[in-house]
Amino acid sequence: MSTLEKLAILADAAKYDASCASSGARKQDSLGKGGGIGSTGGMGICHSYTPDGRCVSLLKILLTNFCVYDCAYCVNRVSSNVPRARFRTGEVVALTLDFYKRNYIEGLFLSSGIIRNGDYTMEQLVEVARCLREDHQFRGYIHLKTIPEASPELLALAGRYADRLSINVELPTEAGLQQLAPQKDAGGIRDAMGQLRWRIEEAKQARPKPGAKRLARAPTFASAGQSTQMIVGADAADDRDVLDTSVRLYGDYHLKRVYYSAFSPIPDASKVLPLKSPPLVREHRLYQADWLLRFYEFEVDEIAPRAADGSATLLDLDIDPKLAWALRNPACFPVDLNTAPRETLLRVPGLGTRNVDKILSARGHRRLRLDDLARLRAPVKKMLPFVQLPDHHPHGALDRPDRLRTLLAPPPRQAGLFD
Repeated sequence: MSTLEKLAILADAAKYDASCASSGARKQDSLGKGGGIGSTGGMGICHSYTPDGRCVSLLKILLTNFCVYDCAYCVNRVSSNVPRARFRTGEVVALTLDFYKRNYIEGLFLSSGIIRNGDYTMEQLVEVARCLREDHQFRGYIHLKTIPEASPELLALAGRYADRLSINVELPTEAGLQQLAPQKDAGGIRDAMGQLRWRIEEAKQARPKPGAKRLARAPTFASAGQSTQMIVGADAADDRDVLDTSVRLYGDYHLKRVYYSAFSPIPDASKVLPLKSPPLVREHRLYQADWLLRFYEFEVDEIAPRAADGSATLLDLDIDPKLAWALRNPACFPVDLNTAPRETLLRVPGLGTRNVDKILSARGHRRLRLDDLARLRAPVKKMLPFVQLPDHHPHGALDRPDRLRTLLAPPPRQAGLFD
């Protein structure tokens, strides 16, 4: 099989993994470092789009789509009837360097099916990263998908060469994992994520403090941290389950990101899977809710409150989670933009963290008026019912949240023939 044929198979097989963002890596390049190739910063990062619409800025491939596991939701499971291919480690290295020199990519995202066992597979992944770093002085971004059952020594080597590591928790609940991927061990996944956490923190503590005399270069370990991914819609977990799991992961393992991937129907699918995928809007709403939890001081109970009857808790698909919360809590509004504290301003629909900081800065010089909102380049229509200014008051707009929701929700769209 030619390299081009392998690339077609293994790049397509990698499209289901969403956790490949390169944000957060330490800035490094080949300038002033005695040569080398590549960088993790600057312009020139090229983006490509996979057939299902995902934007990819890295060479994103699998080492192989052979796998000894039989996870029901995975297109590469051992019982799946799909074309198989496998790269040699040298082929991945050559592809990465060739693609970089042609300005197609700025880094590598490498994952793999499990070959033989976890240790053998992890050795192959680490060898690719080692060869790029040590033999070719590649200083671009490298993200390795980590095999949770691999030995601690291999995890340590992976963090030495990669900017970011990720271990997929696969599904939001342990019950879902047991049902759809019984060969995988939720406890083993958590143990491996815990190992990565303490190694990352240990490396950070070893770095010299600002202004301190640098005697030797501090060791690095996955300087861009670790991330994970959850498949949404393959099992019975609702949005509250997903967000509860995310909060635990952020708290227990200090993850940089939790990625959400809406389940996509796969070829030769298992009968235990749903017959169709959930709407991609659900995935989008989960990302918005994740943002509120991390940067807007919201709690899961506020974003996805449990119903009294115990029914499934799903985010509103028609409006964003912050607007949904505001409409459920009209008594918290209107907010006076000239006097409200930062944590209250963050609750206003349409106001992001940057605009809140601009408002707080401007308040030190003068009182804000309605004309000032236009300069923020914020969605003024969404904000006006929830704020008050010297020349604006929403009056009775909040007395009818249902009517206000109709006004602020996007207009219905005619479904396409194949929607």
